[in-house]
Amino acid sequence: MTKQAAADTIRSDAERLIALSEQLHANPELGWEEHRSSRWVAEALAEVGYDVTPAYLGLETAFHATIGSGPFRLGLCAEYDALPGLGHACGHNLISAITVGTARALAPLADAAGLTIEVYGTPAEEGGGGKIELLERGAFAGLDLAMMAHPAPVDVAEAEPFAVSHSHVEYRGKAAHAAAYPEQGVNAADAFTIAQVAIGMLRQQLPPSVRVHGVMTNGGEAPNAIPARTEGRWYVRAESLAQLAETEDRVWKCFQAGALATGASLEVTPESKPYAEFRTFAPALEAYRRNAQELGRTFDETSPARRMNRASTDMGNVSQVVDAIHPYIGINSGTALNHQPEFAAHCVGGDAEKALLDAATALAWTALDVAATR
Repeated sequence: MTKQAAADTIRSDAERLIALSEQLHANPELGWEEHRSSRWVAEALAEVGYDVTPAYLGLETAFHATIGSGPFRLGLCAEYDALPGLGHACGHNLISAITVGTARALAPLADAAGLTIEVYGTPAEEGGGGKIELLERGAFAGLDLAMMAHPAPVDVAEAEPFAVSHSHVEYRGKAAHAAAYPEQGVNAADAFTIAQVAIGMLRQQLPPSVRVHGVMTNGGEAPNAIPARTEGRWYVRAESLAQLAETEDRVWKCFQAGALATGASLEVTPESKPYAEFRTFAPALEAYRRNAQELGRTFDETSPARRMNRASTDMGNVSQVVDAIHPYIGINSGTALNHQPEFAAHCVGGDAEKALLDAATALAWTALDVAATR
């Protein structure tokens, strides 16, 4: 009856949850700038009695919301940042609505089910490491289970994300007229070209579990001026933090080669602390899989679209500290994949709405199942 009550609440909340998802989707905000988004998500929790702390632990767009007084401490994570130029092409509007749906369904059941429910509004997942900042300020400590669900083209139960580092790369050279005084210049764009060629050659010797990719965000100002400054953003991914550290050393040598060859200076600045690989809590994962299947969800283990479960997430760092799961809910987007404009378009509408309600229900049922066994 308790699980049925949770499902009934989500069903009756459907209009409110869909409206929240659409509101976030129509008003995308980048990491650390999610002022409206975090407020809208927190308000949806306060409506049903959650005690909300805004600007949690000194992070302006983070929040913490709690309800219940049971011995089992459940953490639910909401993400709401968007991608530059792509809006909600990773579906964080749905993540927030799913988390709110789960939290609202469990709120009236919390004390009877022995739950204390904590909802964390976590900013800047897309490269900013908001959860890592929260962790280092004391968030998530003592939770019995942390959960969230992420949209993907198809359903995947287990998260297997790469560890990743995010870095800002800058070369500084010396400007000069490219026709009249080229010998007086130090070409920062050439430094970047050398680094990228070196990385391209290095890839031949990297294991298949490693990814190195990035973009130049500033390549110079004018074609007749030797570029004095170039900038870029680069990610290095690996199976684990240990492998990541080994790989980064080799990648930075490629950037150093660009500086050495041209005479430009190099500065590499981390944009966040590294994201860790994910440690899945198997009992909760099996409960989620069972509950999702009961709702009619299917897990296609052969679909190439299931590889979204390899995408890096700062939820991996949370999973290193507390038991956690991070399943993926399919939105039936066909050939449209995460981080494409077409995927953003699929994050609203009928299939997205069904995924929202199913994921919220499956997570709520999973929380009740796991709490009952502790």
